[in-house]
Amino acid sequence: MANPLPRLRTNLDFMPSPLEDRPGLLIRDPLHFSDVTLILPPFFVPMLEFFDGERSSEDLRGAMLEMTGDLRVGEIVEHLVDSMTMAGFLEDETYTEMRTERERQFAESETRWATHSGSGYPESKSDLERTMLGYMENGEPAEGDWIGIAAPHVSPEGGWKSYRSAYAGLSKNYADRVFVVLGTSHYGQPEKFGLTRKRWTTPWGEARPALGLIDELAGKAGSAVQMEDYCHCVEHSIEFQVVFLQSLFGPGIQILPILCGPFARSIYQGGAPEQDDGVKRFLDVLGEMGAREGKGLFWVLGVDMAHIGRRYGDSFEARADLGEMAEIATRDQKRIDAVNAGDADRFWDLVKENQDDLKWCGSSPFYTFLRAMPNARGILRRYEQWNIDPQSVVSFAGIHFSTGGA
Repeated sequence: MANPLPRLRTNLDFMPSPLEDRPGLLIRDPLHFSDVTLILPPFFVPMLEFFDGERSSEDLRGAMLEMTGDLRVGEIVEHLVDSMTMAGFLEDETYTEMRTERERQFAESETRWATHSGSGYPESKSDLERTMLGYMENGEPAEGDWIGIAAPHVSPEGGWKSYRSAYAGLSKNYADRVFVVLGTSHYGQPEKFGLTRKRWTTPWGEARPALGLIDELAGKAGSAVQMEDYCHCVEHSIEFQVVFLQSLFGPGIQILPILCGPFARSIYQGGAPEQDDGVKRFLDVLGEMGAREGKGLFWVLGVDMAHIGRRYGDSFEARADLGEMAEIATRDQKRIDAVNAGDADRFWDLVKENQDDLKWCGSSPFYTFLRAMPNARGILRRYEQWNIDPQSVVSFAGIHFSTGGA
């Protein structure tokens, strides 16, 4: 019996090719174990189903021969398998070696690299300064004694108005606080929280980790913590917040970066997230820290909301603020109202409806904040929907939090 082909990795990005002269399916590795981007021509796309760990290259050749009638399909199959293997897109030894090396590099580095510099924001300090001035220009300061904000983590190019609405209200008086940045972990394990002790590098300089608080969480919160979580290496939800914070308060800010994995067990099986013992322990420890440190901390949530349209598995093309997206805005607002009221139970009940068909990737950071800071009350500064591509929409907002609503 022929050996089966390796499985296709499930943690890859798949999207239609953006190049008119090269139609097909674009495949890339969001975890950066591989830096290769492949565009698979339309003919080859159905062939991906053969990379399931069960069917063999002979099965693939037979299917291609039946489709084409060309006896030379063996060369085509060999080229396809070699391309997928060398790209690191299959669950095989090549991928394992790539992953092991990349994780080793991150573990041994003293700094967290500016992974999205040059893509999510300018790479040079001078260009970044000009860009940030443009984003923040004409921002209206919001007077109040704030304990935190919620800002998007979508590309600043698309969400800069909501970033501005969140960050424009922060005066220099907040500069000496420890910024607790709760970010969505898009690639992390469910019911886990990712921490790192590394310094954060951006074109502005290095942000300092709040080592004492990080070690406290790691020591007291137990199995729910993933220490030196590799997801920090590639995740943008915290990196973008660090860039905005440094633009306001200087490069040497002190941060407590926490990646919040999805509370999938609760969404798909019912119950509250803290029915998981690890989640409960982490939320308790973080809440105790928040109560003890008080205004020594400032909370920053890097969160997007709904993800709607073909890119996200829906059967229709989504247009910002039009058609189905008007109903989405109404449902988003109900969740925002629960967040702003500090009603964690109501918020999570809304998230669990239809197993979160709105696909709020920021639901776990929001819930973590609401449980850690039960007296927080929010004020919505701006809500937006943005077409991340012509068929798909992301929603997000800028929110300010105080203890009692300012």
